[in-house]
Formats: sequence, structure tokens, C-alpha cells
Amino acid sequence: MPYCVVSHGDPSAAAAGEEGDVRIFYQRYGHGGTKVLLIIGFAGTHESWGPQVKGLTGAVEPVDEESPAADDGAAGEGVEVCCFDNRGIGRSSVPPHKSHYTTVIMAKDALALMDHLGWRTAHVILSAKFGITTSYSDIVTNYGDHGEAGSMIASKLAAIAPERVASLALLNTTGGGYQCIPKIDWQTISLACRFLRARTPEQRAGVDLDVHYTRKYLDEIVGSNTRRQMLYQEYVKGLSSCGMQSRHGFEGQLNACWTHKLTQKELDRIRSSGFLILVIHGRDDVVAQLYHARKLAEKLQPAAKLVELHGGHLVSHERTDEEEWSNLPKKSDDQLLAGSDSRLAKRECNIIVIYNLLGKLQLILLFFFGVFYIILEHTRRVLRVLKPVRVSATSL
Repeated sequence: MPYCVVSHGDPSAAAAGEEGDVRIFYQRYGHGGTKVLLIIGFAGTHESWGPQVKGLTGAVEPVDEESPAADDGAAGEGVEVCCFDNRGIGRSSVPPHKSHYTTVIMAKDALALMDHLGWRTAHVILSAKFGITTSYSDIVTNYGDHGEAGSMIASKLAAIAPERVASLALLNTTGGGYQCIPKIDWQTISLACRFLRARTPEQRAGVDLDVHYTRKYLDEIVGSNTRRQMLYQEYVKGLSSCGMQSRHGFEGQLNACWTHKLTQKELDRIRSSGFLILVIHGRDDVVAQLYHARKLAEKLQPAAKLVELHGGHLVSHERTDEEEWSNLPKKSDDQLLAGSDSRLAKRECNIIVIYNLLGKLQLILLFFFGVFYIILEHTRRVLRVLKPVRVSATSL
């Protein structure tokens, strides 16, 4: 099987108990001078890229890894695609500690894979498969299964090594941290409960479908079945072949999302690097909120373009035609939607602030209770010492 062995050479990581090198499983498709790296997101595997791989290369079977990789200069026309399993899932290694999962570490995994493949030279290509016009050297593109985390890894890669990227596409992304919190309503609460209870591929497949796609898309009739019935079988097959994600992998990748942050310096570096950036988002995404994608696109101006499509978290599967381009989020057509998203984001920020204040209030109350208890005990001791002693008449 094709693996890339990654060793970041971090003595502190080894001292913390990391079990040797990390092996990253990958698959290559197609041949050509144009290199496309597909970075999957949270809890997703390389197999989720099937439609994109076929659309870009026309191939359904991976390249035989026994054959040497063609030199970029001699490869000529064509597209070579590589997709892989992130650490913590699929056939890649599963480090046991959460500290071994950050978007910086996972971006370095992707860079190590690019080095392993020998992807170095620059090329230019027009890709209209998903309504995207891009230029590539070693292009980092993210559409994937749970695109939010994959976008974080891709953006961190662009900040670490912008000279390796000529085009960056971020699908259904957020800025990490509290921005990972989805829109809070009964639907997302129900999906979260079902996700945590899922123990079999069948249960997980049912949840994933409702997370990834809109109900309208799933209820469409294709042939004699609904799209939900067709995709359900595919999801169960994929989950059964790779196995359910382990607890270590799940908690580690979740930690990577929660601790992700792009500093202003990193944003400036990405914005000034000279490559095209696409921020692509589904308006009906129940995982990553559109408001955060719009804010990120604004921060990456003028290099970034925002594409909003009607669709869910896997909008690249639902929508194959470009619907709307803008350099800045429009306030005319979607003013109500933007205002709603803004209010929801502010509400979630307020919840976090209130939670932190309650934590501090608890500490203050414990402090005053402790002081009161100490004063009470001291008073009782003083009264016990000052208490008058009764003397009987017989003793006089």
C-alpha cells in the first residue's frame, strides 16, 4: 500500500510519548504536469473524493505506485491528483495523544507528502468542473467530506509554505475555535446526539447523509430510488471498508479544529503571496456557518473571491455549476440572511462570555464562602475560650 512516512523531528513530541513516525496513506490518480492535492476534513477519508477525482482526471482506479512518478517537465498535459487520509483516521496512523493533532502538524503532513511525491514545479490550468477558475503550481484544493477541518489544514499549509501553493480553495470553512460551533437549533442538537450515539456503519451513514446534504437533494428521485437510498449504500460500504474512527483519532482531530487559529501575520502572508484564493460555501450548511466564511473572505481581500452556493456541507457534490461570485459579501440580495447569521454568531459569543463569567463568579463565591467559614470557625473558638465557668456552691 502507498504510504508516506512523516517525521517532523520534534524532540518534545518524542519526549511526550509519540510512538515513532506517522504513516500517511495516500492514492494518486491520473498523470500530468498539473498537480492537485485534495485535503479531506474532519472524520473523512480519501474515498470521499471519488466524484472530484473522476471529474478532474477521468480515472476511477489509482495509479500503480510501483511505477515511478513522472517528471513535471516531461509529464505534459493532464492532471495528477493525490488524496490521502489525515492522521487519526482511515489507513493512516492514529497517534494516541491529542497534542499530536493540530492544523500545523497536519499541514506539515501534507507538505511531507508533496515532497514524497516530488511535486515542485509550476503550471497553469483552467478548471471549470465546479465552476472554479484556478492557476496551479502544486495546487491545494479542499472540497471534502467535512470540509471545515480540511480548509483549516489547507489554509495553515498556505501560511507555512506559500511558495508551494499557486491556488487555494477553501470549502465551507471557519476560523476554528468557537467558530466551529454550528448554528444552534433543534436540528443540529438532534444530529449531534445521533452522531455521538452512532456505533455501526449503518447508524453513522444515516447521520452523515443528513449532515452533508440538504433534504431536498436527498429526496430527489434518481431512477427507481431516492438519492438518499443510493448514497446510503455507498456510505455504509465506505465506512465498513475503512472502519469506524477510533476515539483517539476523533478526539485528536476535534482538538485540531478547536485549537486552530490564523494570526493576522499569517492572514497577511497568505493574502500577499500572489495566488488566487476561493472561499466556497453552501448556504444551507448545518455545520460551518456562512457568516464566518464571509468574514474570512473579507480578511483575505483582495486575493480572495467568495462563492456562495445553494447546498449543504458537501456543496461540491450537490452543485456543479457556479452560481454566485463576489469579492465581498453582498448586502443587497442576502441582507436578511447575513443579518441572521450575524445575530447567531453574536448570540454564541454572548453564551461563551456568560459561561466564562459564571465560572469566575463560581470562584468568587467559593472564595467568600471559604472566608466566611474561616471567620465562623474562629468566632466559635473565641466564644469557647471566653465562655464563663460555672462553680458549684459546695466547692466554696
